[in-house]
Amino acid sequence: MKTPESTHVIRFPDCDPFNHLNNGRYLDYFINAREDHLMEHYGFEIHSYAKETGKSWLVGQNQIAYFMPAALMEKVVIQSTVLEFNASDILVEMRMWDEQKRRLKALLWIRFVHVDIKEGKRINHDEALLEKFTPIVNPLEQQLFFEQRLLDIRRKKVEEM
Repeated sequence: MKTPESTHVIRFPDCDPFNHLNNGRYLDYFINAREDHLMEHYGFEIHSYAKETGKSWLVGQNQIAYFMPAALMEKVVIQSTVLEFNASDILVEMRMWDEQKRRLKALLWIRFVHVDIKEGKRINHDEALLEKFTPIVNPLEQQLFFEQRLLDIRRKKVEEM
């Protein structure tokens, strides 16, 4: 499965005074969903991998756009897909939708950098990781920058109306 998804409920402590998910908390929901997707769909437990190998991934960059608020106690669907997997980086696109997947709430591009934990340095993915994750890469039809991707999504939403 190249685009796993999971359902989550927006909880009270994560909301602002307007009962909307706090902007900073979107990242927590996205990261937790991706961790779940890795375990449930690919049999990959990131914490065990780090403990066994001394290697893991750090967030190198986040780019996020908010389309509409996620509200207190609302069920949302979070999808994730790998847009790019290269020698040392992984670019993951994540989308948060309403429960029916009709309204996009937020879009995140997150670039993970593979690192040696003890050295604190970027390292290349080994052959086993390349074999495991290359088949699930789901590139866009054309190489886009984040801002171009947002325009593309907005254009598609207008076409659907």
